[in-house]
Amino acid sequence: MRTSTSSERGFSLIELMIASLITMVIMGVAFRTFADALSLNDAVTQLADSSENLRAGTNLLVRDLLEAGRNLPIGGIPIPSGAGSSAIHRPGPDPSYTFDNTSQVTLSTLTTGNAKGPNIDGQPTDMITIVTDDPFLSSLDLKPSTDTSSVAKLSADGTSFNVGPSAAWIQGDPNNGIAAIAPGDLIWFQAPNGDTIQTVTKVDPANIYFESGDPFNFNQIGAAAGNITQLLGNTIAIRRVLMYTYYVHEDEPGVPRLMRQLNFYPAQALAGVIEDLELYYDLVDGTFNPTGIPDLPYTANSVTYMPSQVRKVTLHVGVRSEVKNPRTKDYLRNHLSTVISIRNLAYVDRYK
Repeated sequence: MRTSTSSERGFSLIELMIASLITMVIMGVAFRTFADALSLNDAVTQLADSSENLRAGTNLLVRDLLEAGRNLPIGGIPIPSGAGSSAIHRPGPDPSYTFDNTSQVTLSTLTTGNAKGPNIDGQPTDMITIVTDDPFLSSLDLKPSTDTSSVAKLSADGTSFNVGPSAAWIQGDPNNGIAAIAPGDLIWFQAPNGDTIQTVTKVDPANIYFESGDPFNFNQIGAAAGNITQLLGNTIAIRRVLMYTYYVHEDEPGVPRLMRQLNFYPAQALAGVIEDLELYYDLVDGTFNPTGIPDLPYTANSVTYMPSQVRKVTLHVGVRSEVKNPRTKDYLRNHLSTVISIRNLAYVDRYK
């Protein structure tokens, strides 16, 4: 009788070790691939988020450029200058920056800032300051302090005014997007014999004050030109103006952000991580019309060009992911370029 038998022989130790090694290699490759995929997905997600913020921040900058100089004098607003004046501070990434009130006597609609931002990856970044009027808060007329009627009046020394029956002007209309007058706001004074700009330092229900020592140092009553006392004795129209400054700032090392600062209030981060912020200006003089100019004032062909001659701005902004691509060992990047027409400088209402 034949009987069947089965082998009881199993894997040898060497075979088991080889099989385990192959399994570990396969699992290692699989885990590495999975980890790379997760890291790449995280970088792509961060870049997508940064790009979305970039578009939103750039749209805001474009909008502010389109509104630059709205209802303001083409040549700018006179600022304190000459004998008795001191430096006027400019918002931005460096607290030492100032507006030029030595060779210039006005605050321009646009103040350029080529290479005034921090260096990112060895390349400097630009900044820009934009001035426009507040489109929502109406203007208000101020009478001289000697006026005996119940009206808004400028004080005898020009350092404050009483709104009289126009107390609602101070309060604004928050329900309709009109902010109340607050310390730090800028007020443009227009009189038959000149203009100036002042910084609100204090507000109460009936009065607005323009004391010395404001953040900008606009409130210089001792300056030979561009100060409020030179307008005394006239009926003065006042209007709130808005100043926006855009620049790159590193809130933390290696994480530069695109910032937007209103007046001297705390700046708001719009997008990151920003690597490039470049602005170039096309100018008009009717003869040479220079293009791609990085900074103003600009002199060429024995002509000095001022910000009031800007007609177009070319804007370039670059953003990158916060983490590196595991495959290329480099960041993922996105860039945006656009051209903006400064319509309040370029177009004139011929029907006025």
